Amino acid sequence: MTVSVVNEAGAPVSDLGPTDFIIREDNLAREVLRVTPAIEPMQIALIVDTSAASRNNISFFRTALPGFVTMLTNPNTAGAKNQVAILATGDRPTIITEYTSSVSELQRGINRLWSQTDAGAYLLDTILEVCNGFAKREARRPVIIAITQEGRELSYRQHDQVLGPLRESGAMFYALAIGQPNGSLNDEARSRNIVLDQGTRDTGGARDQLLTPMALGVRLQQLGDVLTHQYLVVYAHPDSLLPPERVTVAAKQPGMTARGTLVKDKISQGRR
Repeated sequence: MTVSVVNEAGAPVSDLGPTDFIIREDNLAREVLRVTPAIEPMQIALIVDTSAASRNNISFFRTALPGFVTMLTNPNTAGAKNQVAILATGDRPTIITEYTSSVSELQRGINRLWSQTDAGAYLLDTILEVCNGFAKREARRPVIIAITQEGRELSYRQHDQVLGPLRESGAMFYALAIGQPNGSLNDEARSRNIVLDQGTRDTGGARDQLLTPMALGVRLQQLGDVLTHQYLVVYAHPDSLLPPERVTVAAKQPGMTARGTLVKDKISQGRR
């Protein structure tokens, strides 16, 4: 499993070993064999809300994102670089920048982020297209990060059409939702909230609710720190004709939170 461990302040915890993790398959404890830093390069889809609802957020996006993509594309301890793509959800799913490790190319993409006048958000459609893209690319360590404004959702897909492909993609899904959730929104928006809640939880990611876009820069820096300090946790899996329905990870020490997802080539053996 690829695992993130954070303390009560949300900062990544370093120097953990096999005795610091608890892995369970269908509530049965498994032996943790080894723990190493996760150095496989990530393929990160950065989804940005460019609908009309984000009109007042664009300046904050442009301020917060350059440092974030720079952090993500810096070489890791093995000298490998992650790749980042930028996609927009306003009016329709749109690729702004293809997967790249070039900070200058990503900066050009950030400069092209504008809110689309009278356009709605198509977040669920974009997530599904990203998952399909991961499958075609045979992405080994995919990650989805969605920055979205609370409001109307116009996607053609519903939550039950997105959650399955999201889980099967092997991607950790993180969502930063700006604004206060509103239960009176349309059915599509409620469907989006299900994906933001259940999709992040099922894939070892997290949903972060920001009441103001001014908090985006700090939260992105925290997320970048977490993503670049993950563990690869290897555990013993008994031979079985039936894969486990659920695989969970936890930290033994109090005050620590562990979240994880199965490595892409192991997904067929079980669900997270």
